[in-house]
Amino acid sequence: MHHLYAWLRGRPLLVDGAWALLLLMFGLFEVIIDQPGPPDVPHLIALGTMSIVLLIRRRNPTLALVVTVAIGIFQLFDDIPPGLEALAMPAIAYSAAAYSPRWASRTALVGGVLAPIAAMLRWWDNPEIPTTGIVFFTLLLMGPFVIAWVLGDSMRTRRAYYIELEDRADRLERERDQQAQIAAASERARIARELHDVVAHNVSVMVVQADGAAYALDGAPELTREALGTISATGREALAEMRRLLGVLRSQNEGDAYVPQPGVEQLEDLLERVRSAGLPVGLTVEGVPVELPQGVALTVYRIVQEALTNTRKHGGPNAEAMVRLRYLGEDVELDVGDDGRGAAAPGDGMGHGLVGMGERVALFGGRLETGPRSGGGWQVRARLPVRPGEGA
Repeated sequence: MHHLYAWLRGRPLLVDGAWALLLLMFGLFEVIIDQPGPPDVPHLIALGTMSIVLLIRRRNPTLALVVTVAIGIFQLFDDIPPGLEALAMPAIAYSAAAYSPRWASRTALVGGVLAPIAAMLRWWDNPEIPTTGIVFFTLLLMGPFVIAWVLGDSMRTRRAYYIELEDRADRLERERDQQAQIAAASERARIARELHDVVAHNVSVMVVQADGAAYALDGAPELTREALGTISATGREALAEMRRLLGVLRSQNEGDAYVPQPGVEQLEDLLERVRSAGLPVGLTVEGVPVELPQGVALTVYRIVQEALTNTRKHGGPNAEAMVRLRYLGEDVELDVGDDGRGAAAPGDGMGHGLVGMGERVALFGGRLETGPRSGGGWQVRARLPVRPGEGA
């Protein structure tokens, strides 16, 4: 039945056409066969018109309502008692309430109330029925019109509610994407500032070494002195250019001096602070440790920091974490997992931490995998090249 209902909903013109055909067939039987004498041409016109109106009631409900009102007035003035064609009027009232503008919907309601009253005043000719019976019969005739209108108006309200929900979902999705973009931009700016510190420190060391070599090699050939002078000048120029290009990412009120950025050597200090905050965490190092570039080491540190922060926030009160650092020759692999609530943990829907991790790893051409662990908990796994290529 569900498939049949879905199939019929997808073909409204076919459904309305079937109802219009049934109305026309039974109406013709009433007008031509069941009634003696010549066919009532005005009644046939009203019947045919109402069948067409029933066919187009969903494609053009306002026009259908206007034509129905016109047919009703035509029947009143031409003394055509209502027949089976009147069965289409509640359906027209429903369509007007559900799909037409508000003025047409109100017109359908007023017409549904006035039509039975006008019909009783025009064609009731039985004096034996008391006034109370006439009023009751009139109210009984109003019932289908009012019920159809209420159902149509409810459909309009429900459809407007669904449209509002879809619009709200679209707006929330756009806002989420915008927040993710803002978070990514903010994280890129933060990474750029930290790399600015790293590069500035390295270039400063290069400048100091080049200056020292120039003073120490007084007895060397003149060409050596000239080469060292070139290194010094180039280093100073590179440092000035780097500060001009990347320094714009710093806030104007940031006046902190350059400090050494954390790396793999500071992981134990980080884990101690995490343990003191109430999260049990262990560290395992596998492979032969090698000296990592400062940018890669800083990325490892920040990923561990962010992953453990997420565990403290979302893992639950009894969660435990484990950090594994593997040296794989040309790559270093980082695995931070916990046994907390995993995907069942409530979140803020923003995901800025994961965005930041992805930006950091992508900066060095690495790979990042995040998601629930089998058996419960959450896992963050990153793989970074020990010596990132120039295209990273």
